[in-house]
Amino acid sequence: MLNIEHLKQRSKLIQKIRDFFEQRGVWAVETPLLGNSTATDPHIHSLTVFASPNNPHTHAYLQTSPEFPMKRLLAAGSGAIYQITKAFRAEEQGRLHHTEFTMLEWYRVGFDHHQLMDEMDALLFEILNTLPAERLTYTEVFQTHLGIDPLQCDLQTLKKCAHEQGLVISENLDKVLDDLDFWRHLLMSHVIEPRLGKDRPTFILNFPPSQAALAKIRDSHPPIAERFEVYFHQIELANGYHELCDPLEQKKRFDADNQRRQQLGLPNIPIDESLLAALTDGLPPCAGVALGIDRLIMLALNASSISEVTFLQ
Repeated sequence: MLNIEHLKQRSKLIQKIRDFFEQRGVWAVETPLLGNSTATDPHIHSLTVFASPNNPHTHAYLQTSPEFPMKRLLAAGSGAIYQITKAFRAEEQGRLHHTEFTMLEWYRVGFDHHQLMDEMDALLFEILNTLPAERLTYTEVFQTHLGIDPLQCDLQTLKKCAHEQGLVISENLDKVLDDLDFWRHLLMSHVIEPRLGKDRPTFILNFPPSQAALAKIRDSHPPIAERFEVYFHQIELANGYHELCDPLEQKKRFDADNQRRQQLGLPNIPIDESLLAALTDGLPPCAGVALGIDRLIMLALNASSISEVTFLQ
């Protein structure tokens, strides 16, 4: 049901977000919603539209996030930037998901992911009046809640753990049953996430390298991805990276994504050559994060669904 009062409060909260960045010298940008490419991540499903009625084989993608064009601005010397924009993903709709949604994405030149977490914590306090966030590693939350090390254990250990947690998987998912990350995602989303951020925001950091398509990988033992996720009241709010700046490594990861998409029977995604060219020109050291505005406002207004704080079909 359409709630006009919630929409008025939404407007005020978005203005508070804009004021937050204005005070910090981060300027607002706008980038295209349509592009010749989009995210290659096999877990992100994009929407396409025909770009030319005379050529049905030519199409454009509705962007799943403004990340690629924003990085082109960074490489051109923009400095710190943010954007509040619509994004589109073909996924199941529900309490926390909609095909069309509003995203806040921002980038800080010279920041690493720890400094960006500090700024994210300040934004959450500004909008939700939260307590200071706790920070836990990906390994710590698996060890605390499931008693396993997700970066070191083998596939059988993950499957056994899922079975012990009562998670039943259809045999029709044979293409993913031997994928370590499938089982990690399953345990994280169904067992661990509902226990996070109950009293204060929780930052999860140091992810497996296989879950960081656009983040730097720390040369440690075992290697870890310099990315984080943010949870509050058991809801995932944001995903941030210490951004990868190496165009050759980025191309390898895009190619690996498309190989995995082929294995899963998903369509190939054209690689964003404009992004690779920008990385080649020189993306400055930076960190970036994407936050779901609809979920943030849902929490701010104590709503039970994003449909209560949006005007969407």
